Amino acid sequence: MFKNMKLRIFILLIITGVFTSCENYLDVNTDPNNPTAVPVKGLMSVASIRTASNTASMGYHTSYFVQYLAGPNAGGNTDTHQEINANTTWVNIYNVLSNLSDMELMAEEQGAPNYVGAAKIMKAINLALLVDAWNSVPYSDAFFVQTLKPTYDDGQQLYTEIFTLLTDGIANLQQTTTTLIMGEDDFVFGGNLSQWIKVGHALRARYLNHLSKTSSYDPNAVLAAIANGLESNADDAKVTYTNEVRNPWGAVAINQAGLVLDGWISQQIVEAMDGTTFGVVDPRMEFMFSRTQHGTFRGTRNGAGRDPDVVDLRLDASTLVEGTFYADRTSPVLVMTFAEQKFIEAEAHLALDNKFAAYTAYLAGIRAHMDMLAVSAAERDAYINNPAVSVGEEDITLDLIMKEKYVALYLSPETWNDARRYDFNYADMTIPDQLNPDLNGQFSRRLQYPSSEFTTNSDNVPRVNLLDRIWWDQN
Repeated sequence: MFKNMKLRIFILLIITGVFTSCENYLDVNTDPNNPTAVPVKGLMSVASIRTASNTASMGYHTSYFVQYLAGPNAGGNTDTHQEINANTTWVNIYNVLSNLSDMELMAEEQGAPNYVGAAKIMKAINLALLVDAWNSVPYSDAFFVQTLKPTYDDGQQLYTEIFTLLTDGIANLQQTTTTLIMGEDDFVFGGNLSQWIKVGHALRARYLNHLSKTSSYDPNAVLAAIANGLESNADDAKVTYTNEVRNPWGAVAINQAGLVLDGWISQQIVEAMDGTTFGVVDPRMEFMFSRTQHGTFRGTRNGAGRDPDVVDLRLDASTLVEGTFYADRTSPVLVMTFAEQKFIEAEAHLALDNKFAAYTAYLAGIRAHMDMLAVSAAERDAYINNPAVSVGEEDITLDLIMKEKYVALYLSPETWNDARRYDFNYADMTIPDQLNPDLNGQFSRRLQYPSSEFTTNSDNVPRVNLLDRIWWDQN
């Protein structure tokens, strides 16, 4: 929970104009020998909170693709996998990457390896958001250079950079001598370096797991990273917001309550949890989205819009609503969780045919997510002990692991990565009504490059369509 001092620091930084990047991911006036007058601690505050907001921003788009959310009106662009312009998300990620490049350079010059390490970990997170959505993106000459038209780096090569950032970041964080002590300026862990190290390893496991459809997938490497990763929910990487600096999903809930229609829940996620699809009622629903005025949970079919009998646009369908775990104005944005790590672990063990370990991790992932939401022990245990959930180690399957991970990563952009690795084979998940006809009945596999790139960097922008797969999604 943010302390008042953290809030004052953040607001002061915003007022004094801490963001150093220009409109299009690069500041042509940046001198690599004298990058910025903003202190390292100020950059840490901005970068840590903005890394969380970038995660939420990407999740806002992808939550329609994986049918967490649905449009209240028929034929919405994101709902039906049209080419959307995610320009704001793109620019905000590059802004943070530029801040982090400044922070890393300044921290190195000042002898603060702890800040160098945190900068590298956050760079890996933001770079992965770009590559997983767009594949090839500007990076190697997008910072500290005098060009308005940077070239695009290959997505696979950028994954090598992501792993290098994590390795180097962990090494920096393990150094014991520093001129600057991290604390209240860190909005993720409050200066706890051991937790930064753990999340670095957990993120390595995440990105190694993305390679499950490639020849380089190594489940043993995934498990080796997890061995040094998160140990409990207490290690979750997250940023918690305040009434003054609102959670992005809380802002969506506030808009919906004011009849700026947004944050409607998909029929897919509701039926995955209300007993329709799997025959077991999940007690987490009330922690995730609203009941209707009739006391029921009701989703909206993607692409079809609200049913004719939905008259009260606030109370006749389930939506994001304040007071729930994810969408209160003071809710956390989750960047990496122990629950996610347990499902990654379950998948890796299953790939090695270690069903006992896979089953144990699968059940632990469910328990971790329920405990994070503060589901009562009685409801938690009743759900886990249901025969549809506790199937026994011999009957553990990838389908069960992915089904539970789908619920536990609600609103996370990571689920779109899972969906593409899993070829959207979630039970009863069908293409939306009024699907983009250019997709030939298939789910989209990537985002189109944003309009700003075609305006300012057109010669370098790869020509792609929504069915062109990113490098780790090729079969």
